[in-house]
Order: sequence, then structure tokens, then C-alpha cells
Amino acid sequence: MNVRAAAKARGGWKGLLQHMYTNGDYPFKFGNHMGTDDWGNKYYENRVDYPYGQHRWVEYADIHNMDSSQVSPEWHGWMTSMNDVPPPTQDRFFEDKKADIDQIVQSNNQYDHGVGYQNPISNYNGMHNQSQVRPRGYNIGNRVVRLPPGHDGTYYTQPGSLYNPGSQRPAEMIGDLDAGDDSVPDAQHRRYKSQKWRDRLLNDAEKKAAEEKKEALRRQTAAMVQNASRGRRGGTTFG
Repeated sequence: MNVRAAAKARGGWKGLLQHMYTNGDYPFKFGNHMGTDDWGNKYYENRVDYPYGQHRWVEYADIHNMDSSQVSPEWHGWMTSMNDVPPPTQDRFFEDKKADIDQIVQSNNQYDHGVGYQNPISNYNGMHNQSQVRPRGYNIGNRVVRLPPGHDGTYYTQPGSLYNPGSQRPAEMIGDLDAGDDSVPDAQHRRYKSQKWRDRLLNDAEKKAAEEKKEALRRQTAAMVQNASRGRRGGTTFG
């Protein structure tokens, strides 16, 4: 580990200590600079000094607000060794490899290689995983991705979820516990939209009265069932 060389590569002791605090052992990792993406993230490779799986790494442009979703898709494939061609040289690699392809039959395909159509890559402030672009709380936004307060972002929610704007509907009240009571101001009426909500709004006296009413109804029903059963036993059976 050459601390002096690391300090020189990081622009001095301040840069070295800053990278030690944010990126761990990256300040002391040296490799070939393979390219920089549009957001300023730098990508390195060293196949000699580091084992497979640790030989490629990224140094984020914003070391204070870094997130793995800031790695763009084309660099992600190279970082995970899905391919060994870094994005800056991909077009040249395709052109060189197309010379090795022998065209057997005439084709009207608009592509002359196996990659095919590629969707244009877009991001929001360097965040390619759009599920990360969401507010961190009510009306506070997200400072990491520079999402302003009051903006919903692009976080995907399932249809039917209460967080899905298309599934949000105004509450429809089905009853009012204080209906007909003129002593209670209209703004303080205990309106409810479901039976469970109604039960939660009841005070202790109302809950006790409701339990007594339920018990009386249970006893009345039991008595009716018992009388009906006695009537069937005492009746005449016609064969």
C-alpha cells in the first residue's frame, strides 16, 4: 500500500482522507481508467493485483450521495463481467466483429449484428433505477436525488394501492353518530365510512349500550330458536 502515491492520485491528503471516509479502501486501489459516464462516475479495472470480482470498481462523482442505481445500464454490464468491452469502445468492437460474420443469405433486416434495437437510456439526476426517485416523507422531497417537495417522483405502485394516484378516491361517509343532535357542531360530527370506523368512534357509554343491545338480541334469538325447536318436537308427523 503506497499512501504517498494514493495521496498524489487523489489530489492531496484532503482528497485521500475524504475518499477513505466515503469509499472505504478505494483510495488505495489503483487501476486503469476505463471511462467516465455522463454523470461523472469513473470506472477502473485492475486484473493483476485484485481477484476476480474485485478487479472492477466505480468511483462515484458525488461521494456524499452515492447509490448503486447511479451506475448506468451499459456500465453495469461491464462491472458485473457480463461483457469485457467497456461502453466507450463498444461501437468499435461491434464494427470489428462484424467483419468476422459471414453473410450466408440475403437479408432485409435493418440490423447487421446480433445486438438489435437498443432503447435510449435516460436517468433522473444520475439515478437509472427510477424506483429510487421517490420522496422520503410527506412534503419533504428527496435531497439525494434532488426531488423537490410535493413531487410524487416515479416510484412504481401497484394498481389498487393506496399510494397509487389512480386508486385514490375521496372518502364516502355512510353514517353519522351525531346525526340529529343539534348540540354538536356540524364540524365535530363523528362521521364514519365503515362499520369498523364506527366502532372506533364510540365512547365508553355508547360501547356499553351497544354490547347490552347485542346481548339482548342474542338472548331473543336464542329464545326464538328454542321455541321453534319445541314446536317441531310437539307437532304431528305425517307419513
